[in-house]
Amino acid sequence: MARPLKDIEQELLALSRKERADIVLRVIRSLDEGVEEDVDAYWKEELVRRSQEIESGKAKLIPAEEVFEKARKRFSKP
Repeated sequence: MARPLKDIEQELLALSRKERADIVLRVIRSLDEGVEEDVDAYWKEELVRRSQEIESGKAKLIPAEEVFEKARKRFSKP
């Protein structure tokens, strides 16, 4: 049977600051497990989708020089 959360909390709070920080880091890392793989899979799908749009002519491509010039004009100080 699992221990009551309150008991675990009391034990954790009795630890040193460094020990608590180490445990928090481990718990946070455990929450992120598998997330990177999900993100990688999403971006692979997105790359395929964008490539298909470029090849089909559906995507409008803008030369980098034009993009940078618009950005300079928009964000330059008066």
